[in-house]
Amino acid sequence: QVQLVESGGGLVQAGGSLRLSCAASGRTISNYAMGWFRQAPGKEREFVATNLWSGGSTYYAESVKGRFTISRDSAKNMVYLQMNSLKAEDTAVYYCAARRRMSYSSTPEEYDYWGQGTQVTVSS
Repeated sequence: QVQLVESGGGLVQAGGSLRLSCAASGRTISNYAMGWFRQAPGKEREFVATNLWSGGSTYYAESVKGRFTISRDSAKNMVYLQMNSLKAEDTAVYYCAARRRMSYSSTPEEYDYWGQGTQVTVSS
């Protein structure tokens, strides 16, 4: 079992930045692909980014490519999402997720563990 707790959300103006953190416990994240997803009101949960392993491949949704960066610190068992040039359409609850199979996936159903989410609100 992996427990995930997100933090770092908040209210920011368009064009601003936030860094989300995801603290993992129970298992080392070295054995998991880690991802970030988001869900806006009335919409389905959507893929944001994934990092397959420390120093390994990362993938981004087209909508955030060039603005968001996913990273991990395996020694601290932490995953981060640096979000720059934020837009109003980035407003959502952001979720950290872990996947036992260390391969690319943008499908929420293929992730095994989830955090409770952190709200990001971008004002225009």
